[in-house]
Amino acid sequence: ELRNGDRVDIITASHAKPNPLWLNFVATAKARAHIRHFLKTMHFAESVQLGERLLQQALANFKAALPDVSDAQWDKLVRDSSGRSRDEILSDIGLGKRLAVVVAHQLLALGEPLPAAARPAGAVVVRGSEGIAVQFARCCGPIPGDPIIGVISKGQGMVVHTHDCPVIAKNRDPERVLDVQWDANPTKLFDVGIRLVVANQRGVLAKVAAEIAAAESNIQNVAVDPDDGGTYTVMRFTVQVMNRMHLARIVRDLRRIPEVVRISRIKG
Repeated sequence: ELRNGDRVDIITASHAKPNPLWLNFVATAKARAHIRHFLKTMHFAESVQLGERLLQQALANFKAALPDVSDAQWDKLVRDSSGRSRDEILSDIGLGKRLAVVVAHQLLALGEPLPAAARPAGAVVVRGSEGIAVQFARCCGPIPGDPIIGVISKGQGMVVHTHDCPVIAKNRDPERVLDVQWDANPTKLFDVGIRLVVANQRGVLAKVAAEIAAAESNIQNVAVDPDDGGTYTVMRFTVQVMNRMHLARIVRDLRRIPEVVRISRIKG
């Protein structure tokens, strides 16, 4: 331990840097503060560099590059991020506090929108992207016409949920949420569940199936509660629809069947 009056030799090097272990034995608060400031600055610079590389990779997946992002786009993102600077956003990416793919989407969404002819064919258009792996959440079963959000999930790409999905409401991380909208002309059919309470009479199942077919929908699955001799029984159908309006048409037609007492959509 050094004492006042001791003489020491100081060996220097042009590329030397403070060591975090020095914090364990430096004596003065001033020295400790200088070491901490240097380490914080060094770690920040390294995390910015890493974040920039990760963002470059994420942009490349959408056939874009960092030089393509204008200062105006960055300025808008900074304002939307509670005033955090560009380097702070990059540092957050490098430290894992933000997902590079989400920041890439946000930046591209702030640029010029894609012309309709350049948009990918499919059920969902993700504003500011040229395609990403998309899955539809089973917990809420969104169909075209439902208000939706996209949530980035590691290893799954983007998972589309309805706005009122109770599952996503419990853990809605704004850094993983993307602005998404349905394509004007979806190219696929969507499975949706409906639950019917019907009078327990012979031939009701055939009537329901006929109305669904007449509404130009396919029945993927059907389950009927066991007949317990009661007045009513419950039927559950999985049908294919093009959108919410198609589902509404099916429900409207089914309501015309005298034996149908109640119809509801099944989510999850």
